[in-house]
Amino acid sequence: MNTPDRSGHPRAGFATMALGALGVVFGDIGTSPLYALQTVFSIDHNTVRATPSDVYGVISLVFWSITVVVSIKYVSFILRADNDGEGGIMAFAALARQHVRPGGRRFGLVMLLGVFGASLFYGDSVITPAISVMSAIEGLEVPAPGLRDWVVPLGALIITVLFLVQRFGTGVVGRFFGPVMVLWFVTIGALGLAKVIPNPAVIKGLSPSYAVEFVVDRPYVAFVAMGAVVLAITGAEALYADMGHFGKSPIRRAWFFLVFPCLTFNYLGQGALILERPSSVSNPFFLLAPSALQWPLVVLATAATVIASQAVISGAYSVSRQAERLGYLPRLTVRHTSQSESGQIYVPAVNWVLFAGVIVLLVVFRSSDKLATAYGLAVTGTFLLTTTLFLVYAESAWQWPRWRLVAVGVLFGSLEVTYFAANLTKVVHGGWLPMLIAAAVATAMLTWRRGSRVVTERRTEMEGPLEEFLDWLHSCPVTKVPGTAVFLHPDVPTVPIALRENASFNSVIHQRVFIVSAVSHNVPHVAPKDRVEASVLGDAYDAIEHLRLNFGFQDDQNVPAALRLAREQGIEVDPDEVYYFLSRITVHSGRDRVMPRWRKRLFLAMAHNAANPAEYYRLPEARTVVMGAQVKF
Repeated sequence: MNTPDRSGHPRAGFATMALGALGVVFGDIGTSPLYALQTVFSIDHNTVRATPSDVYGVISLVFWSITVVVSIKYVSFILRADNDGEGGIMAFAALARQHVRPGGRRFGLVMLLGVFGASLFYGDSVITPAISVMSAIEGLEVPAPGLRDWVVPLGALIITVLFLVQRFGTGVVGRFFGPVMVLWFVTIGALGLAKVIPNPAVIKGLSPSYAVEFVVDRPYVAFVAMGAVVLAITGAEALYADMGHFGKSPIRRAWFFLVFPCLTFNYLGQGALILERPSSVSNPFFLLAPSALQWPLVVLATAATVIASQAVISGAYSVSRQAERLGYLPRLTVRHTSQSESGQIYVPAVNWVLFAGVIVLLVVFRSSDKLATAYGLAVTGTFLLTTTLFLVYAESAWQWPRWRLVAVGVLFGSLEVTYFAANLTKVVHGGWLPMLIAAAVATAMLTWRRGSRVVTERRTEMEGPLEEFLDWLHSCPVTKVPGTAVFLHPDVPTVPIALRENASFNSVIHQRVFIVSAVSHNVPHVAPKDRVEASVLGDAYDAIEHLRLNFGFQDDQNVPAALRLAREQGIEVDPDEVYYFLSRITVHSGRDRVMPRWRKRLFLAMAHNAANPAEYYRLPEARTVVMGAQVKF
């Protein structure tokens, strides 16, 4: 039986959600065994050796990194800080902002941290599909070295199919991939356990003492290793970003009952194999399998890495919509792909930008080893920003005492700062790429935020006060025509340009007029009962009313559907009979020095590619009229 979520949408059953979470959320972190230990022992010309002390030290670092960052930080703490059921760093920043003093330094800082964190997540979203798929396809070289030349073409084909099926939605994808991921985790756990049982001494690597000993005895080598150990926890941010798709409880249970144990067994098994056969560091994951099972394992690994890509792609959709509704991106065309889960969406523009970036990476780097050098900075940067936001939120919302903040900050921060510092050494070897992507995204977000504020000020000047317009209507011969007109307008104190133009140039006004403002709030969802607020403007004779439609940043801004709610509340408006009027603003660059010229050009390009307002608000094309005006800035 389906139960409603907080926004009133029916929520799928727990088992379905848990299976879907396995099929989407854990793909990234679940496929890390494909390349994490291989990269650790090959980084910096094999600085980390296949000796018992190094192997136990690395296994200990991997296990405790997963335990501290994923199990404790994200699953136990960060998932508690949900914004009305939604996750992701932008939603987290919006949540933290609700609890800090308005106008204070933290008020602006938390959203800035959210912008930078979201930007780094996009860098991760481009690299993850490339490195995951390549690492699986490269498994072909173990049973068939002659297929090396086919790795890149096959990878490009698989990536293309993955992005093509996104339009069917994460719910469909999750149900299809869920059973595959169950098989994947059971398989990698069994492969690892099969090697641990005859070599039980490797279990000693779970003791934190070996990690400490490794760091103390060989600090430089341990520091270098940390730059690759972080690959074992990539995908942790996706657990939080995808929380709105599946809910925290299915994610937590799937992690502790299946994902975490199977990952632990596999890393232990790879460690035992390396100790037994040092040459296996070339590809310890695939060499765990008997020769007869290597081909099926390549096929299964390829399917799993496609799912790994799904985790960050779904997260990118959620983060993009959050950024748009919070005013950091232009309107995006968002398609809902589920009747039961409001968080399951498809964003075509984000999908194809990510696709282009992944294909470019695939062609340029051509191997998972080279891609691994570019990996890490974006992930560790996001970790640090999430920890910072969590400490701000825990202090302001949960009223944590200072000693607890310091303890948690030291536990998470010291580990993540070490990861970040170790990955700084990769900057010249490809680490610059995710940082460049993040810088470009952050620049675009902040430019849109600044430019939209300037354009809003200029548009407000053009529109003029509503009270003066109503007085003008009383003194001018304006003909009232039958019917009801709905004018979409962001702010009631001014006049919609379409309404002003219709009255002044056509000298007509409809018998009944609704000025409708769709307002996006700093929360994920607004309950249907709070959706509509009505107020009468001017005299009763004017028959002009204002409707404020309240939406959360995860709600679909469907105006006709909201008007149906208004009708149920007794407001005389029929969304299937009214005419909708849009004031389309065309922006041009002027000589004002409100922004540098290059930022103006960037803003204009983003404005030009914004979603069609009629489609965005789900307006019927046959009864929608667009009237425009020009704004210079």
